[in-house]
Amino acid sequence: MQNILSLKQHILSAFSSVFLLIPLQAQNVAENSTEQTSLLGLLKQGGWAMFPLGLTALFMFFLIFYCWRETRSVRFAPSSLNDALGSILRGRDLDKAVSLCAGTNSVLSRCLSVGLTKCRLNKSDLNREKIEASFMDNVEAEEGAIGQWINYLNVVAAVAPMIGLLGTVSGMISAFQTIGQVGMGDPSALASDIGEALVTTATGLVIGIPAMVAYFIFRNRLNTAILKTVESGGDLIDNLVEGEE
Repeated sequence: MQNILSLKQHILSAFSSVFLLIPLQAQNVAENSTEQTSLLGLLKQGGWAMFPLGLTALFMFFLIFYCWRETRSVRFAPSSLNDALGSILRGRDLDKAVSLCAGTNSVLSRCLSVGLTKCRLNKSDLNREKIEASFMDNVEAEEGAIGQWINYLNVVAAVAPMIGLLGTVSGMISAFQTIGQVGMGDPSALASDIGEALVTTATGLVIGIPAMVAYFIFRNRLNTAILKTVESGGDLIDNLVEGEE
């Protein structure tokens, strides 16, 4: 009788252990599924290619902020500077005009201050041709200095998908190696390799597409700002040449 009671107790304890383990296993499966579908899980699944892609994304954010700051209209030809320089140049007060340009941080002030050094008051046209040539040369230099940072956005737009494609190729190579080891009977063995291939491709496109859009936006902003600067500089040179004797 005691043996029978002992056997029943063992059976009951075994069943109770099974019923206690079932919820724990379900909870673990749910946690693993959540981890795999979360953003962090996807980033981990991308493998080694996510590191250069992450650096590329940080560089893109820096470029977007820097190019936005450098292509603001106030950094090219502020209206307050145009009004002040217009009245000064009409009076042909070159020293005051150069001093005002030196105290203003803008493309127009930097380029015009260099151009004004070519002015010769003893000539009838004040040496206008050399003033305009010097002004335009400096405008082109300023455009190139700012434009090179915008061009880096185009580089990011081209490189990021390439890195993603390289991660895709790496993932597919790993998938074929896994097939060679375990065969096609266990598709779950290929999940991590295929996931690496798809995640890196998607990440490269997510970085490359905004970089390409930002490149065209900032390129147009720069062209517009340069045209406005050239027009303002031409008007100011006209004020100088056609000003009061």
